[in-house]
Amino acid sequence: MFTAAVVTVSDKGYAGTREDISGGVVAEELEKGGFSVISRTIVPDEQEVIERTLKQYADEGVNLVVTTGGTGFALRDVTPEATLAVADKVVPGVAEAMRAESMRYTDRAMLSRGVCVIRARTVILNLPGSPKACAESLSCVVGPLAHGINVLCGKEGECAR
Repeated sequence: MFTAAVVTVSDKGYAGTREDISGGVVAEELEKGGFSVISRTIVPDEQEVIERTLKQYADEGVNLVVTTGGTGFALRDVTPEATLAVADKVVPGVAEAMRAESMRYTDRAMLSRGVCVIRARTVILNLPGSPKACAESLSCVVGPLAHGINVLCGKEGECAR
């Protein structure tokens, strides 16, 4: 079983003035997909704090780190920038697939700037802050991500069928 950590990026959540519903939705979707969620945390919309948190989980060997929030157009939305700053490789197809799936529900999905990257042997995935968008986005990629993590960890060698 793969390990996962959920990081909610929210100034209001961090301050305790907003309930973290999205983090719970993400954890539930990950568990349905066969991941063991070993940690959930809330951080403010501060790039340095986000970077430090992502690095910590990757250094601990967590297989998948999923963020929720901070992917929009607001001035304080810096989750993709923090994620790219800690990346070794970018995995654009995952974010593209999530946006394509979400476009079936709302044309605002195209406004999400979330990314997917690899740092060492950890995959880091950005989701929007909306609980509904989290469920829609994650459900379409969790299966392929498990295969990708198997390849990343050397448990599988090829993607060809």
